[in-house]
Amino acid sequence: MTWQKVSLVVRRLQFVKLALRSQQSLSRLCARFGISRKSGYKWLARFERQGIRGLQDRRRRPNRFPQQISAQWVVRIRGLRRRHRTWGSRKLAARLGRMHPKEQVPCARTIGNWLKRLKLNRPQRRRSLRGPQLSRRRLTVATQSNHVWTVDFKGWFRTGDGRRVEPLTVRDAFSCYILAVHLFGELSWKAVRKVFLGLFGKYGYPKVIRVDNGSPFGSKGPAGLTQLSAWWTALGIAVEFITPGHPEQNAAHEQMHGVLKNETTRPASCHLSAQQRRMNRWARIYNQIRPHEGLNQRVPADVYQPKPGEARDGLVSYPKQWAIRHVRSNGEIRWRGRKRFIGEAFIGYAVGLRAAGCGKWKIFFGRLLLGELRDADTGGIRPARYVRGL
Repeated sequence: MTWQKVSLVVRRLQFVKLALRSQQSLSRLCARFGISRKSGYKWLARFERQGIRGLQDRRRRPNRFPQQISAQWVVRIRGLRRRHRTWGSRKLAARLGRMHPKEQVPCARTIGNWLKRLKLNRPQRRRSLRGPQLSRRRLTVATQSNHVWTVDFKGWFRTGDGRRVEPLTVRDAFSCYILAVHLFGELSWKAVRKVFLGLFGKYGYPKVIRVDNGSPFGSKGPAGLTQLSAWWTALGIAVEFITPGHPEQNAAHEQMHGVLKNETTRPASCHLSAQQRRMNRWARIYNQIRPHEGLNQRVPADVYQPKPGEARDGLVSYPKQWAIRHVRSNGEIRWRGRKRFIGEAFIGYAVGLRAAGCGKWKIFFGRLLLGELRDADTGGIRPARYVRGL
């Protein structure tokens, strides 16, 4: 037997009467009527509370509609959004609250839903123009001093007075010689640049600097460069990024960080100056006293040979047949009567443009490919990005 042969209310009433009168179990009775035990108990409970009226179907419509507003509010939302087309739902809600202080204004979420219904929302479109792909080269194997410098920030920690500090560490990969351990209270790329100016004057320039992809070394811009790594590139230093998510590619530097952490930060010193002196002493011991298995138990100071030379001007040169443009203070260049965005990392530098045919132009920063400009595009550069993976 099924519920659909007669009225649902009649069938439910028959079920309830049999359940109240018969001696058989409710499970068998529910199976006889083709319903679950849960439904059987439900109809019994409703009949006991409301009688036959309780056996009727109830409306499934909710009692409250939090996002239902009057037509008057819809008109107000539409009018205010048309006057201020760039305002979001929160600003509209705040403005409506000031315009109608004695009324209950719809919440920002409700206003946002109504903007979608009225098709007045303007979601931002992310245009991802595909540019040239750069392949990651194999990591350079250091064969002499100042061949490869590894640079990284050890994780931040707090000194005894509660101040947050971040140590910058610079190390020569060939000799394991620590060139700098510098604590920063407030981190900026200009402060890091100042440290490297001192290192270049004292030890000379490396051929390669190896870093990770985080700030202030790497970015999501053209070729992954920041203002700091672009400055290194302009000085003729090749910037070598490890693959994201693979710190083992800089394992020797990470191992040195572990030693630094164990011997200088547990516990931390009482303030920044004391912690800096403590790390300077540790660096001297590391370089001049502590033997290294990788150096046949020699100390780094016996292997490292600084090579100071003349200061470099950081000017980038290009072939004569290329077009040259200087990047303005807003990261743009003027090209063919239009302003085209290149990147803030290259402000103040010159970039070279080489014709690639069919209205395409390759953009170079020194020998490094930054991306591509196309005459058909209305925006800026199509940035060159490194291919994912090892």
